[in-house]
Amino acid sequence: MTTERNPWGALGALCVGYFMILLDMTIVAVANPAIMSGLNTDMSKVIWVTSAYLLTFAVPLLITGRLGDRFGPKHLYLGGLAIFTLASLWCGLAGSIGALIAARAVQGLGAALMAPQTMAVIGRIFPWDKRGAAMGVWGGVAGIATLVGPIFGGALIDNGGWQWIFYVNVPIGLLAFALGMWLVPALPTNAHRFDIPGVIVVAIGMSALVFGIQEGNGYHWAGWVWALIIGGLVVLGLFLVYQGRVKDEPLVPVGLFRNRNFSLGNVATGALGAAMTAQMVPSYFYLQAVRDLSPTKAALVFAPMGVVSAILSPVVGKLSDKVPPRYLLTFGFTLFTAAVLWFVALATPHGSIPLMLVMSVLCGIGSSCIWAPLPATALRSLPLRQMGAASGIYNTTRQVGSVLGSAGIGALLTARMAAHGLPASPAEAGHIPDLVKAPYSSALTDSLYLTVILLVVCAVAAVFFTSPTAVAAAPAPAVQKEAEPDLAGQH
Repeated sequence: MTTERNPWGALGALCVGYFMILLDMTIVAVANPAIMSGLNTDMSKVIWVTSAYLLTFAVPLLITGRLGDRFGPKHLYLGGLAIFTLASLWCGLAGSIGALIAARAVQGLGAALMAPQTMAVIGRIFPWDKRGAAMGVWGGVAGIATLVGPIFGGALIDNGGWQWIFYVNVPIGLLAFALGMWLVPALPTNAHRFDIPGVIVVAIGMSALVFGIQEGNGYHWAGWVWALIIGGLVVLGLFLVYQGRVKDEPLVPVGLFRNRNFSLGNVATGALGAAMTAQMVPSYFYLQAVRDLSPTKAALVFAPMGVVSAILSPVVGKLSDKVPPRYLLTFGFTLFTAAVLWFVALATPHGSIPLMLVMSVLCGIGSSCIWAPLPATALRSLPLRQMGAASGIYNTTRQVGSVLGSAGIGALLTARMAAHGLPASPAEAGHIPDLVKAPYSSALTDSLYLTVILLVVCAVAAVFFTSPTAVAAAPAPAVQKEAEPDLAGQH
């Protein structure tokens, strides 16, 4: 017996888990100074807390989308949720920077299992003309997490210590698991080929590249560091060449990139992931170390961005079903770029905090025109049977961008600190002497130009988007309350 279920309930359940992933990322951004002080480490090591998570998040995404197609997105989502929640508890209990980095790596694996399932389920249970609205809600969750994460995290750090930013994931994870069991439908499955050696090759290439970029300054860019970077790029290049020749379900189906919007969407989402990571790290260090703001007050500076994005994202999502995507996306990326440039100008030892709040509003308007239209435009014209692979690639591209952005901002911060005559850890207690605030803020704002360059790349890509065609406009399949029979081998 089959009965249709309202897809909005499933979307709500998935958004709780998606919210937890984003909450974790935004909380950690505001917690970096406290972690650096609490674990008696330096900036290069504390950035590995983010990079390790993003690396183990990015690499498995090549296969986790396909695993969802084979074993059911509901099962993969719930399994990843369980891993993520338990790893969050481990993070809170970590007593050293090494243990925290290891726990964050496991957390990233859990997130990798979850993330592609959310987009794949949305693509499969919503009809073509409703996906923009669904993605609008999905984007609104990103805005809310951007708001709640830093503020909630700041309050937890101020009152209980950095460990509580991870403990808070435990009750949220339990709630998300219960809702997922109840509301997320079991969908038909399909047989797939799994190229585990290919995933290992990508992991080796990405790890070498990220380690080389992030640790280059610490080893004075020695020859072996450059060998790691170049070797990582060569390994990744050879992997892509190999994928182009694989006929039986490659990890990266090159044919998908013949779709113009999918290709441009991957360029934009990769650059955006790098830009967002590169923006948050120096911004929060500036607000806490240079301006002597508490974590909570520092988070409140960026609160308007989350409020505005949460309010506007569902509205923009509906518009994205009707307005050519290049208009919304070009406007969003251009406004976001201008706002970051304004922050660079304001971020001095005595820059106006009220004007920074206005800047945050502009960032919120810009981001609301990005989060929903970008994935909807990238995936909308693809056939439903390719949605799992496409969403996996899209999420992988974004997370690869994020991990490279994390590595890049770590290297750039260290280099700019050295250029201004500053140590890698100038603020043992989260604050710095007045005499070095000017060079410290200059080093931080210098590094923000990386974000500006990446956002310009996004804006250029957005200009060339075309209006999506209704290739995937077939009605969504009936959603089952009970598990579907195994359809492996049926096409």
